[in-house]
Amino acid sequence: MNHTAAATIPPSPVLAPTPAPRKKHRNLAQGVVESFTQTIQAGTLKPGEKLPTESVIMEMHGVSRTVVREAISHLQAAGLVQTRHGIGTFVLAPQPANLRISSDTIRTIGDVLSILELRISLETEAAWLAASRRSEEQVQQMGEALARIQSSAGLPGSVEADVHFHLLIAQSTGNRYFVDILSDLGNTIIPRARVNSAQLAHSDPAAYLERVNREHDDIYRAILRQDAEAARAAMRTHLSNSRERLRRAQEGIEADA
Repeated sequence: MNHTAAATIPPSPVLAPTPAPRKKHRNLAQGVVESFTQTIQAGTLKPGEKLPTESVIMEMHGVSRTVVREAISHLQAAGLVQTRHGIGTFVLAPQPANLRISSDTIRTIGDVLSILELRISLETEAAWLAASRRSEEQVQQMGEALARIQSSAGLPGSVEADVHFHLLIAQSTGNRYFVDILSDLGNTIIPRARVNSAQLAHSDPAAYLERVNREHDDIYRAILRQDAEAARAAMRTHLSNSRERLRRAQEGIEADA
């Protein structure tokens, strides 16, 4: 009996597995960032605590040292951690969600005095930078604002012109954060917008406004000639005088009380 030979079926070829696409550094770093962000927000890592070393993070996440350093840079930019060179990286305390200054909280002469202290530290540096960086167009606008201050002395529009003058100086620094802070304060940066400084200090209104205008003029002329040190000194003189006038007024009110 003849047997028909069974057909031989060739074995199926073994397919090599397709290699998974290699993740980019950015994706890997983002994964590390998300992991630490969740850990910090959950309170597992608390403010002041130290992050694991780079080597430990590399082992935990299976990433390179470059990826770890990129991730830490992102965490620093987000305000979650701070690196102290030679010591390590530490978790920062959460910052308030809103650091803006509300003009609604500025109600008393004491509040205005506190704002003037802030402005002395802030605007003296702004004047220095403005004198160094201002453009011809910006200094021209300052001159126009100064003219409006002088022509509207004692009138409601003088406060707006005064605010505009100080904002122009802030804008001339080229640093938007100066503008942001002064814009938050609005008209409260001008003491006479809140209180009658001349009346409280028992000063002649005309003489009071003349002194204020002269102080503004000194600031403007220093910025005009690009004398940074003189601009800083003129701004400090102007704001310190404003603070002193209000301080004397407050003392008078307290004495009367």
